Amino acid sequence: MVFTGIVEGTGIISKIIRKEKLSSIIIQTSSTFNKGIRVGASVCVDGVCLTVTKINLDSLEFDVISETLKITTFGDIRTNSVVNIERSMKLGDEIGGHIISGHVFDTVTIKDINKPKNNYILTLKCNSRLQKYIFSKGYISLNGISLTIGEVDKINNTFTVYLIPETLRLTNIIHKIVGDSINIEIETQTRNTVDTILEMNKESIHG
Repeated sequence: MVFTGIVEGTGIISKIIRKEKLSSIIIQTSSTFNKGIRVGASVCVDGVCLTVTKINLDSLEFDVISETLKITTFGDIRTNSVVNIERSMKLGDEIGGHIISGHVFDTVTIKDINKPKNNYILTLKCNSRLQKYIFSKGYISLNGISLTIGEVDKINNTFTVYLIPETLRLTNIIHKIVGDSINIEIETQTRNTVDTILEMNKESIHG
């Protein structure tokens, strides 16, 4: 399944059932969001593609496996947390952002939040492994939100993103503070291009 990175709204984690190497989470949602959803459907939750296991009028239940708990923010998720939600893309849907798979790579940390007039700027710190994919005007997904990268600081492994008021209204970013972690997915074409170039350079050096 794929998503567009245009978050439809937010849900609230109402219950977490922790088991060995598995967590089941129940998310309060609106009946409008749930309309037409079936067990087995894919939903992007904070950027993570999850499969619906149970449906109620105002909630959805998902299982989160150990690898997802390890790589994403779901390892530290708590009840009452606000999460971004988006239903999977259907054939013919408009792509307002960029194609997102829901396969989160890692997390990044909020280092600074700047709020000049009519703007909301996040500065985020990533690990050196991801830095090779981060460049100005590149596409990424943060908690399932399709965003364009602003400035990049390769020395300190940081980058900025700019958010418009509508994004703040529809998503959970407004609830985040400095020090919080956010899920990141690198756009597939960017990843493939960078990996191919690096592999070609490696072969030319050793060849």
